[in-house]
Amino acid sequence: MRGHPSRVINRAALEFQHNGGYGTMKINGNAVRPGNIIEHQGRLWRATKIQHTQPGKGGAYLQVELKDIRDGTKLNERFRSSETIERVRLDQKQFQFLFVDGDDYTFMDNDTYDQVTVHLDFIGEDAVRFLQEGMNVEMEFYEDSPIGVNLPEKVTLEITEADAVVKGQTASSSYKPAMLENGVKTLVPPHIEAGTHVVVNTADASYVERAKN
Repeated sequence: MRGHPSRVINRAALEFQHNGGYGTMKINGNAVRPGNIIEHQGRLWRATKIQHTQPGKGGAYLQVELKDIRDGTKLNERFRSSETIERVRLDQKQFQFLFVDGDDYTFMDNDTYDQVTVHLDFIGEDAVRFLQEGMNVEMEFYEDSPIGVNLPEKVTLEITEADAVVKGQTASSSYKPAMLENGVKTLVPPHIEAGTHVVVNTADASYVERAKN
């Protein structure tokens, strides 16, 4: 069902006023996830990419690529778990993903059946690879304009390629490279073979468990 006529949202047409017209919640620095909107340096940013890093010396930190929701400026920051980050609480609504046309992704409001089409930038290049037809997502709005799309934390995908088990690699803690059906690489336990369906985190493509039938 295509629902009502869609409205296309172009980033260049959006203007945001940083006037405190939103709520915030405090989260640990390592709790930032792709799609989250945070307040940082007096501006609103969307996390587009994250990478957990464990250096040889010092504590672990989260490398986060941020994009200003107003002008698209990018910023790379390191957040440690001991830091407190202000996550912005925006108006949130449930939408269903319908279809993609080039770099434009169309979603349907689950309540009104209105359609909204947003550009790839609103979702993020990494997150968009986990979108599935019919998937329910959380769309965030600021001053009645969509500024972000949050996918479910976990998704089930098929393993299309998996490396052979290295001789002697039997410990459950030993993981091997594998490829998901969406072309994203991950690491899986030795017993996981091509054709197996697994549950992975959409934030970083990490393996969670073998999918239940």
